[in-house]
Amino acid sequence: MKKILVLLFSIPFLGISQNIVCFTIDPNPNSNDPALAPFTKYVDVLGCFSIYAESTISDAKVLHVAAVAAELLDNNEDGIVDDPLIKSQLISENALMPIFFQDGNSAMNTFANNYYGNGASAVLFNDEIDPSQTGHWGNDATVEEVIHTINHVGHTNVYPTAFSMQPNSSLMSDAMDIARGGQFTSIPNPYPASAWYHYDDYTCDYECMAIEYMYWAIVSYMGILDDPQTAAGIANEWEAYNATLLQSMDVLMYALITDPSYKLPLLAPDGNYCPSATSPYCDSVEINLLSIDTLSNPKTIDFEVIPNYFTNYTFPYCGLFLLDNNGDTLAYQPLLSGNVYGITQGLTETRILEATSNFNYFFSGVLQIVNDWHSGGPTYLACSFPINFTPTGVNNVSKK
Repeated sequence: MKKILVLLFSIPFLGISQNIVCFTIDPNPNSNDPALAPFTKYVDVLGCFSIYAESTISDAKVLHVAAVAAELLDNNEDGIVDDPLIKSQLISENALMPIFFQDGNSAMNTFANNYYGNGASAVLFNDEIDPSQTGHWGNDATVEEVIHTINHVGHTNVYPTAFSMQPNSSLMSDAMDIARGGQFTSIPNPYPASAWYHYDDYTCDYECMAIEYMYWAIVSYMGILDDPQTAAGIANEWEAYNATLLQSMDVLMYALITDPSYKLPLLAPDGNYCPSATSPYCDSVEINLLSIDTLSNPKTIDFEVIPNYFTNYTFPYCGLFLLDNNGDTLAYQPLLSGNVYGITQGLTETRILEATSNFNYFFSGVLQIVNDWHSGGPTYLACSFPINFTPTGVNNVSKK
């Protein structure tokens, strides 16, 4: 390994927008079902939540919906659904999220006319999915519609004392009556001045109001709504747009959603879902840092990659990423004619990463192998290795 000088350098941020999602898109396994026949794309999310999409929905959008669903079900992202009771309930009802190209098209009509289950509580359309703005109000409805489905199919049935949607039936219905300024089975005109939840969609009955209320409370706690533009845009429906306001204005609902008994997701999804060390071949890859070139433009970091003990093409079209412990990308491997191949046994190679942000020489982070980064297809994390930059040099990458 070359001796590394202690240096600091910074360059303009180039931006890496492609999300990393550890799911694959499969053909529709239920194409013989009349309701599901219009869909060609399918993702199984953690064995309990299915994504079905038309062929006209991009792979990136399908995987985005899958990632958000996984993050909401597995909020600590350890690869296991946080609440086994919710998982069992979703499985029993065959919970799913259908994705249509547009409202009212033939695929949607076919689904609506032939679906008789209890697992679909919401739908998504192509133009309301934006992987670059996860959950942002007015841009990406994915978080909202997936939460609706998980809550409606899952929580209201598993924990009825807490989340039943009928009047006078649960802790949530009691809290909502206070938030609306009274118990209303139809929309009041106007809402009482004391209300901070004043949804006015006349097609939404009391149960619908309850499931919308649950969504507003959860995403307010997550911080998804906490910006001036969003707060102004939703003020006609909801006023407690962040955790602080929710805690002070809606004491009952704040206590309910933060009760650990119900294991509700409270961390905002970001559209990335890849539990660490997903490939069984990670332990057979040796990676060493060769050098940091601070004179090139952009600055580069060179790693030596030595795969051992496997013969199959395990890491197709892979690229390397260097991230700090905050998850920010510090360097990545750009698409060049010489690096579009994967790594395989017997081929020791040098992978050159370009720095993308202000880079402090002293840091701890991770080096990731991301498959299909150079293929143009959906990417997924294959391996994640801890790495430490120290005042005296750089430790070899350790296996994770």
